Formats: sequence, C-alpha cells, structure tokens
Amino acid sequence: EVHIVESGGGLVQAGGSLRLSCEASGFTFGELAIAWFRQAPGKEREGVACIIINDRETTYADSVKGRFTISSESDKNTIYLQMNNLKPDDTALYYCAAPGLGPCNYISNSPRYFESWGQGTQVTVSS
Repeated sequence: EVHIVESGGGLVQAGGSLRLSCEASGFTFGELAIAWFRQAPGKEREGVACIIINDRETTYADSVKGRFTISSESDKNTIYLQMNNLKPDDTALYYCAAPGLGPCNYISNSPRYFESWGQGTQVTVSS
C-alpha cells in the first residue's frame, strides 16, 4: 500500500522561501516518478515538478523554473521541493503524488497517471 505524507507548508512573504517534504513508501522509490502538484482555489490542479531518481530525470513547470528545485533523499524515502523567490501566484495547496506510470516529461502535468496522493500542504505567499 502506498503511503504519502507532505509537510513544510506555511505563510511567507513574497520573495521568501519554503521547503516542502514528501515521505513516500509502498513502491520502488527510485524507479518510478514522484511529483508535486498544486491547486489554487477555482483553478485546475497543475504539475509543478517531477523526479525519477534512478533515471536522474527532473522536470519543472515553466512558471517555477529557476525558482523551485526538486530533490531526493533515498535513504529517507523523501522528496523535497525547495521553493525560492516565492510569488503570490504560488499560493496553493501543494500535493505530492506517486508512483507515476511513465516518464516525467510525459506525465508531470497529468494527475491521472499518478496512483496515490498525499493530503496536501498549504502554501500562502503574501504580497
């Protein structure tokens, strides 16, 4: 059974930073895609970043490139999303999803390809 727990959200001023954590288990951690999605009120869920550790593949939404970094710590079964230079438009509920059924460059913005989801962690960026 896949188990996913996110943490690290909060309230930050524009220009600030946050690091989200996603602890995932119940599947082969390094071999399948793990992704961060976000959903703001009234908007569709969108892919933010995706990683397949063993393939050294990472992808990012255009809106976060250069500001967000996805990384892993395999001995802890944990994925991180380092978010720098945060903007009010980054305000959303952030979800970790895994395992993904395909390469990141194909599925990173497609929620239907991810089997399990965490409960979400709120990120609020004030202007």
